[in-house]
Amino acid sequence: MSLEPGLKALLQIPEFQLSRPPPGVPAAELRAAALPLPPFPMDEVHEVRDLQIPVRGATIAGRLYRPSDRPHLPLIVFFHGGGFVFCGLDTHESVCRTLAARSGCAVVSVDYRLAPEHPFPVPLEDCYHSTQWLVAHANDLRIDAGRVAVAGDSAGGNLATGVCRLARERRGARLRHQALIYPVTDAACDNASWRELGQGYMLSRDWMLWAWECYVPDPARRADPLASPLRATDFSDQPPASIVTADHDPLRDEAEAYAARLRDAGVAVTARRYLGVIHGFASLPFATQLADRALKDLAGDLRAALTA
Repeated sequence: MSLEPGLKALLQIPEFQLSRPPPGVPAAELRAAALPLPPFPMDEVHEVRDLQIPVRGATIAGRLYRPSDRPHLPLIVFFHGGGFVFCGLDTHESVCRTLAARSGCAVVSVDYRLAPEHPFPVPLEDCYHSTQWLVAHANDLRIDAGRVAVAGDSAGGNLATGVCRLARERRGARLRHQALIYPVTDAACDNASWRELGQGYMLSRDWMLWAWECYVPDPARRADPLASPLRATDFSDQPPASIVTADHDPLRDEAEAYAARLRDAGVAVTARRYLGVIHGFASLPFATQLADRALKDLAGDLRAALTA
């Protein structure tokens, strides 16, 4: 299917295309030069509150979105994308507001530490320990510790899968659902969608390989299922999943392969491929109406999973 016109126009902007940065440029400088999104209307929520969350060796920020003043709301812990190197609370404000408003659940966005300054497994451990801290402080936050899901887009989807796996291995908080928006699942970046779409559709293969070099500098560690969840041998006992993919996204096939592996292990999966869109489309409501549609669909899944 052809690209939606608004996304096609974005792809004509040279700065919108991600390519491998010049060698030696510090990550902080790259972040400062990142192309900002234009302002656009966002969903209203009852409360937005910044949090300080203790993790191993640091305190990181979080942001709580409450759709209502009701006590004991279910909780969605959200991990932002950005190739493990970019983005933060502000870049994913719209996504988190929409998920909170449309699901009726509280959402906490986690500002995990970024690579390359903090390589694997630091960002994943930040996400895991943030989730455990939020559950442990559920009464103070007026959320329900028994109704918790994780969610994330792109690299954040990768981190969400890792939190699910660690929660099982370490007997942590029981997670009811994982909501993955075009998740990164394999460091190889070598399949049909990468070969077809790895150049010219915003997310390039060269850029993604560079991001993996930042996140997991040691190539031998990139096969660890906590880094490349598609490489796992056991997919059983994982939470039910909702997985969003985009037909013009080079990550499409590895995300859909992850959905298939979960299904093969008996895990309930709802997978939706949206047509005419690119990687990152859920954060681009000014360019495509399917951004709102995908987040509404996902919020419906989370509402069903957490309010039953």
